[in-house]
Amino acid sequence: MTDRLRWGILATGGIAHAFTNDLRLNGFTVQAVGSRTQASADAFAAEFEIPNAHGSYESLAGDPEVDVVYVSTPHPLHAGAARLLLEAGKHVLVEKPFTVNAREAQEIADLAASRGLLALEAMWTRYLPHMARVREIIAEGTLGEVRTLIVDHTQKLSADPAHRINALELGGGALLDLGVYPVSFSWDLFGAPLTIQSTATFKDTGADAQIANIFGYDGGRVASMLSATDTLGPNTAVVIGTEARIEIDPVWYTPTSFRVIDADGAVLEEFRSEVTGRGMHFQAEAVERLVAEGDLRGDLLTIDESVAIMGTLDAIREQIGLRYPGE
Repeated sequence: MTDRLRWGILATGGIAHAFTNDLRLNGFTVQAVGSRTQASADAFAAEFEIPNAHGSYESLAGDPEVDVVYVSTPHPLHAGAARLLLEAGKHVLVEKPFTVNAREAQEIADLAASRGLLALEAMWTRYLPHMARVREIIAEGTLGEVRTLIVDHTQKLSADPAHRINALELGGGALLDLGVYPVSFSWDLFGAPLTIQSTATFKDTGADAQIANIFGYDGGRVASMLSATDTLGPNTAVVIGTEARIEIDPVWYTPTSFRVIDADGAVLEEFRSEVTGRGMHFQAEAVERLVAEGDLRGDLLTIDESVAIMGTLDAIREQIGLRYPGE
């Protein structure tokens, strides 16, 4: 294997385009792409000058020139694709949410461990520069005791019942597509919630249109989250402490800016992200570093935490009565 890992891309949708573009802009080696059809793989390979184009996921998994694969299928296919790749000896970066439920997530985690391979959730927000600085500020004690997170991820997406976002069989709905971001942020700040209170509204397809969550933690800490697929909100986040707060600008889960404001209203710090591309390559940097170090559990977002986050999403779904076909 060369100094840089050789990447494969599994599936050729919009998120695969964004991720691959960031890899190419930032000097990564994209060796292969796999799709369900040869025509789609060929078109994607031509667009990004990728050497190897495979007309099936199985063919991509068997490519000896690929070390790690980014999985960008719809959510219900994540576990199957990850299993295929791990059994073929490939490291995997699996698009969020890691799977559909905690049972699937644990199965993938166990398989990766048994094969001595890295399986990492592609929660790209964790790796962005502004989020790294947020964690530093909290660790420095600037905010005092951090008490509250208030965050939304809301978009006005397609109302077409056949669209992926509205199709239960494709894992559609606000929670898994959008709500996973605030839930992961709350885990990053506070860890596992002690209490979960959730409420939702649903579309005619059965997919959740809007989901609101309140997580309770020891010491009276609280995280308040809203996600929706049919209304566009501010997409901001506020981390509130006893001495100061951090106000993260739109869109908080992408490279953006924030201010640290003390209890008297004075601005203590302003931060603005400067990245090449969309910023999805930072998670790929983490993958290559972890593999080089032999750390197959992860650090900033461990495989165990990804499994636990899926457990939190399961608990939310149980409260609102949301099940996916086949569960």
